[in-house]
Amino acid sequence: MLFKTYTPKDLRAFDGTSDNGRILMAVNGSVYDVTRGRNFYGPGGPYGNFAGRDASRGLAKNSFDLDMLTEEDKPIDKLEDLNKDEWDSLREWEQHFANKYLLVGTLVENQ
Repeated sequence: MLFKTYTPKDLRAFDGTSDNGRILMAVNGSVYDVTRGRNFYGPGGPYGNFAGRDASRGLAKNSFDLDMLTEEDKPIDKLEDLNKDEWDSLREWEQHFANKYLLVGTLVENQ
């Protein structure tokens, strides 16, 4: 698997429902292949709404609400309004993903 850049639009194809079945998720600019965690991140899983998306805001705020997700045709959420505790939470999640899943790319703005 090649390390590459993904736009929010690119990520949508990797929500676990396509023929390839892969699940990618962005966390603070890094894209991870979380396919082996399908029970958590796949369709119907507790974190399933983050599949194929930038999950940063939801993870930082410990919220699964759909309003935590930025639409794929909008600019990437810069997370400028997060407080210290939310940044700490996001960094803990980043560490979790870095230790458990394969880093496959970076998230960049749509072209």
